[in-house]
Amino acid sequence: MAESKAASEQDDNGTDAGRLDFIREIVAADLAQNKNGGRVVTRFPPEPNGYLHIGHAKSICLNFGIAEENGGVCNLRFDDTNPAKESVEYVDAIKEDVHWLGFDWQDRLFFASDYFERLYDSAVKLIELGKAYVDSLSAEKIREYRGTLKQAGRDSPYRNRSVTENLDLFRRMRAGEFEDGAHVLRAKIDMASPIVNMRDPTLYRIRRVTHHRTGDRWCIYPMYDFTHCLSDSFEGITHSLCTLEFENHRPLYDWVLDSLATPCHPQQIEFARLNLSYTVLSKRKLLELVEGGFVDGWDDPRMPTISALRRRGYTPKSIRDFCERIGVAKRDSLIDVTLLENAARDDLNRHAPRVMGVLDPLKVVLTNYPEDKTEYFDCINNPEDESAGTREVPFSRELYIEREDFREDPPKKFFRLAPGREIRLRYAYFITCNDVIKDEKTGEILELHCTYDPESRGGSSPDGRRVKGTSHWVSKAHAIDAEVRLYDRLFLNEDPNQVEEGKDYKDYLNPDSLQVLEGCKVEPSLARVLPGTRVQFERKGYFCVDTKDSAPGKPVFNRTVSLRDTWAKMQKRNPPGGRTK
Repeated sequence: MAESKAASEQDDNGTDAGRLDFIREIVAADLAQNKNGGRVVTRFPPEPNGYLHIGHAKSICLNFGIAEENGGVCNLRFDDTNPAKESVEYVDAIKEDVHWLGFDWQDRLFFASDYFERLYDSAVKLIELGKAYVDSLSAEKIREYRGTLKQAGRDSPYRNRSVTENLDLFRRMRAGEFEDGAHVLRAKIDMASPIVNMRDPTLYRIRRVTHHRTGDRWCIYPMYDFTHCLSDSFEGITHSLCTLEFENHRPLYDWVLDSLATPCHPQQIEFARLNLSYTVLSKRKLLELVEGGFVDGWDDPRMPTISALRRRGYTPKSIRDFCERIGVAKRDSLIDVTLLENAARDDLNRHAPRVMGVLDPLKVVLTNYPEDKTEYFDCINNPEDESAGTREVPFSRELYIEREDFREDPPKKFFRLAPGREIRLRYAYFITCNDVIKDEKTGEILELHCTYDPESRGGSSPDGRRVKGTSHWVSKAHAIDAEVRLYDRLFLNEDPNQVEEGKDYKDYLNPDSLQVLEGCKVEPSLARVLPGTRVQFERKGYFCVDTKDSAPGKPVFNRTVSLRDTWAKMQKRNPPGGRTK
């Protein structure tokens, strides 16, 4: 990865094209001064309590990217200190996602639970130093005693327990003598601190929950702020990159390491988290969507999770390119989701093979074409890549075209098929519509009777006449039945995190975020297409063969993105609150 590209809009970090972002400037300055002995060690520390989303992808690319650019290493470390919400399923999914994005932690896979004994010993040392104590206040009382942003906190009545009593209680907490919530271990810092996080924060709590790795060996678990800084130190991390919500936690990060005089004291640096329009990136909200049945699991292609983006057809390169395009900033902003969609289009345009698929079939009969004849046309697989070559597509008397490509009474600027009008069939012939066959009762158009010009083979006429309209098609006799799922943005609101009073973010869900089309017809080259294959349906968009619901001979295609951004036009017609198709 080269120098970071500019973000979509210049931020107060001074990011410009051709310049390092502010984090890379810090790392470069440290290397120039031989700080940390010239080492660069970063880490990506997810909690295994959900699936990774596009915001995590930004952090993954940043941490692994900075390490790679500077000859360093990046660890993958799971912060598994809350067993009530964690599972092996999430661990496996996270590992798969990081690998899929193209990053390798090699032999540097760690878990906070690897350090439980060392963390416990560190807590004991803080007690012995008189810098931690066992508090027996209830959780509600602890919150009450902590004070507010404008009012200082109050000392707990248990704050001045002796070192001996604190050590005895803490050891008994570990031994399981007390019920959940009976005691916590707190740092002894300053209850009058203007930084609320420094008002004797909790370091350990009792929680009788089976851990996915340590089983029932522990009934006390360390808090994130205590675990994270020490895990960084144990692993020799040089630059601990966090999102902005941890800025107020940095004083505690430094206090713990300074109090224990750890030999390695990493530098915590905060950057703006990713906020994406028409999207929520809160794990809590994503879990609500899954458990509430609003989506079909964590990998539902409407979700912003990496597994969902993969299932929808996004490529690792498109996601990495997106993360590079938006850059690294010091303040939060809302990134337009079209930047992500454009990154997908750019990559798929270069690599996805073109095929023909008819999503809403209308039968066309070429009345002057021989009934028993089949011929084959060479079709270009990808005009952006000559090495992709061509494929043969069969052509016969009966075809399917898109229903929207025909109008019985066409408006002025409609250039496709209409009664008496001639159009080009892609790669094939000129055809002219002569008759429209309808259902006598409903008036529905059932099929079109057309004639073809045999001299126009390949889509051009020897007499030089031109037609304005071109339609894609598939041969009825050779077509493969397919299901197509048209996915759209999950929310109607640009920022569903900002809700009107009395409403919930789920009130802004897009009721038309999924449209399932059955009875679609695709060319026979897709008969044995493998799940995960990405293609462009000519004129319709980029699609990916679904990895869960496709079957041999019965492909299911998920639309990744359309060929161009149509959302702005749709929003003008259907503003937030209305139905958008």
